[in-house]
Amino acid sequence: MISLAGKAVVITGGSRGIGAAAVKLFAEAGADVVFSYQRNREAAGQVQQEASKRGTRVESFKADLSRMIEAKKLIDYAATRLGRIDVLVANAGIWNAVDAPIEKLTEREWDDMLRINLKSVYSVTHYTVARMIAQRSGRIIAISSTAGQRGEAFHAHYAASKGGIISFVKGLSTELARHNILVNCVAPGWVNTDMSREVLESKAGSKLAMSQIPLQRVGTAEEIAGPILFLASDLATFINGEVLNVNGGSVLCG
Repeated sequence: MISLAGKAVVITGGSRGIGAAAVKLFAEAGADVVFSYQRNREAAGQVQQEASKRGTRVESFKADLSRMIEAKKLIDYAATRLGRIDVLVANAGIWNAVDAPIEKLTEREWDDMLRINLKSVYSVTHYTVARMIAQRSGRIIAISSTAGQRGEAFHAHYAASKGGIISFVKGLSTELARHNILVNCVAPGWVNTDMSREVLESKAGSKLAMSQIPLQRVGTAEEIAGPILFLASDLATFINGEVLNVNGGSVLCG
């Protein structure tokens, strides 16, 4: 088992799906964790309660990370409670199952997607990096998507937001390497979470997803959390600026 004993970790979007699985796995690995959630206080409380059983400090913090002031509050809170920030997992994001052809895609839909998926990654990174530079170490792991690499028809705004994360990671990886800060990305494919459940529980949606995945099944949130933990661990000390694909073989690029 990978050990992150004594490490201080911030995970955004930790009340559900991949984020919740990451909170639990990082706590199991011995890390102290502060995670953010935006709306569902009850779900966040359940994650906090379960993850705390591992014996480490686990706390939740309500924040809309597309707002700079709230991102700052999250990072300041985490640094105060944990003493430092060794790892940032920028996971918070949205996806809409409803098709949005470009000629019908509204300005508000475009802006909301970019604000929540991309700006939130920038905002928490912006306020975390100065602390990591001061301590001469850190790991930043952003969560993108296969859509950010190959695009996604009828969801161009989502693909653009996730592609932006990949470019953001690659730019920061060279910028921050001199400070011993490693910046990487995990790009999941189809994962069985509440965000994708509407599509995966429909016959047509499930058939489409299966046709794209050589392993003939979708991933679990835990199968994405594992690679995130790996990138935060001492097993990944020479990995920087990479996109780690976790998609059952559906997109063969990195």
